[in-house]
Amino acid sequence: MSVIDKAGTYTLGDRQVKRLGYGAMQLAGPGVFGPPKDPARAIRVLEAAIAAGIDHIDTSDFYGPHVTNQLIKQALHPYPDDLCIVTKVSARRDETGAWLPALSPAELTQAVEDNLRNLGLEQMEVVNLRSMLDVHGPVEGSLEAPLTTLAELRERGLIKHIGLSNVTPTQVADGRKIVPIVCVQNQYNLANRADDALIDQLAADGIPYVPFFPLGGFTPLQSDTLTEVAKTLDATPMQVALAWLLERSPNLLLIPGTSSPEHLHENIEAAALEIPETQMALLDRIGGA
Repeated sequence: MSVIDKAGTYTLGDRQVKRLGYGAMQLAGPGVFGPPKDPARAIRVLEAAIAAGIDHIDTSDFYGPHVTNQLIKQALHPYPDDLCIVTKVSARRDETGAWLPALSPAELTQAVEDNLRNLGLEQMEVVNLRSMLDVHGPVEGSLEAPLTTLAELRERGLIKHIGLSNVTPTQVADGRKIVPIVCVQNQYNLANRADDALIDQLAADGIPYVPFFPLGGFTPLQSDTLTEVAKTLDATPMQVALAWLLERSPNLLLIPGTSSPEHLHENIEAAALEIPETQMALLDRIGGA
């Protein structure tokens, strides 16, 4: 049994994937824009992820743009049969790297086709619609029009499954009335616990929740409590933060990203970390639970 196997698996669409996956965002250049300084190193990270047993990679063609998908294809194509590649759409980048909404039918169709071309696939396993009503976080508003476009692309066979990202519980409920939703990807970690109730509802319905920024976002998650618990477990704070997520609910699928092979293996080791109940209770208090 590999280290990753110790965290178990969960259903994503019609696949069983290991609960610790890999997020490819950091393979692009600074600000997720342009190519990486060391493309060969990026290739090594992807190869190491597959060698370690990871079977779930999260990406998007607006990372770079196009950069991460092209690296994934270069490193891993033809893909292992058990590899599930998940992408997201609804944004584009301007010449300065700014994130702009791209939610029209033509833009969404182009985004799916770009993902397929740059990844070398005929069908995307999962496409997440990321709400761009506010770039910085979920806000209420209808996603019916873009979801309907993705549902049509699903009927055409370009997409197998559809998920949602950066959304509210109301948008999840409304989206499920339009098309089956196989995953939800929102910001969630030890210090950002707004989706606690949503996670529990999705777990009851057998739907995975994929936390982005599981380590706190663009700046490391800082907490004296986290540091102290990590010392007692002979682990890094980031390993404990990931292990806490794996303990939090069985439907959480993690996609920590890194451009470092060494950091990748450090993240993977978190799957084997067991947190005693007393330490879990201390960690829960970080988010006000």
